Amino acid sequence: MYMFKYILKRLGLMIMTFSIIIIICFVLIKLLPIVIDVQWGRDADIIRNQLEARGYYDPIPVQFFNYIKRIVLNGDWGIGVNLSEYRNMPVWDVFVKKLPPTVLINIYSSLIAVPIGIALGIFAALKKNKWQDHTISTSVMVFISVPSFVYAFLVQYLLCFKLNLFPKTMLGGYDYFTVEMFKSMFPSVISLSFGSIAGYARFTRAELTEVLTSEFMLLARTKGLTKGQATTRHALRNAMVPIFPMIIGEFISVLSGSLIIEKIFSVPGVGGLYLAAINSNDYDFFMLLSAFYTFVGLAAGIVIDISYGFIDPRIRMGAK
Repeated sequence: MYMFKYILKRLGLMIMTFSIIIIICFVLIKLLPIVIDVQWGRDADIIRNQLEARGYYDPIPVQFFNYIKRIVLNGDWGIGVNLSEYRNMPVWDVFVKKLPPTVLINIYSSLIAVPIGIALGIFAALKKNKWQDHTISTSVMVFISVPSFVYAFLVQYLLCFKLNLFPKTMLGGYDYFTVEMFKSMFPSVISLSFGSIAGYARFTRAELTEVLTSEFMLLARTKGLTKGQATTRHALRNAMVPIFPMIIGEFISVLSGSLIIEKIFSVPGVGGLYLAAINSNDYDFFMLLSAFYTFVGLAAGIVIDISYGFIDPRIRMGAK
């Protein structure tokens, strides 16, 4: 019962937060003037008629009401205007077409980062205050401190340009599960993995180090368990309680992608589309992608919090 109430409360707060963010984004983007270039020719007249029919020149509150109404009743998120490649096209159709590459490169990076990061964290915790621990901890701090686009440039220069092992940019097309396509994705996947590996390693080392110094570990050793048995049966199981929700949240938030990485490696995903929509003031693309990224971020936070109660039955989310 406590869990059910807690979930309802979190969902309510999520909806409220999501609504506030969307309203702010809508008002701010509508304060910018929409520009229809006469050089577009016949497209300019078609788009102008489309915008008038959709009420783009009404007062902002009326526009927002009609916008939400179209989304709820018709699933209509609007049309592209300033992006020449997607001009007068439904933004939802373009979004669905662009989503798979973003999802795939982030899932691949998570599949690489999770085992490597946790393994490095466990090894560092078991070798606490030794040279192995210092080496891993120093490397982790470097990888966390350096922005991901720096890794992207290094990967692109070393693996793609100097060694010529991979293409410099991702291939086009929709054959996402071929060897050639995966090979073209790999540089962006590796670039995304560095930061995640460092984050997992640091978090795992901190949690496992704390567990290894707990009193129940001393009790386990006094009962005859070896260090390896006590670590495997007790320390790792307890340390994984806060780590697993982090992993679950990571898999949920993979949809958010990486805007800069996608741009560097020309990944035809929603990240590049979002940047293009911002630069060109394309209203409907901006609103759809802002709603998408906001929802994914909020959903990941809720999943992380709720998963604690399922992973460890001792934790009663929402209980006093």
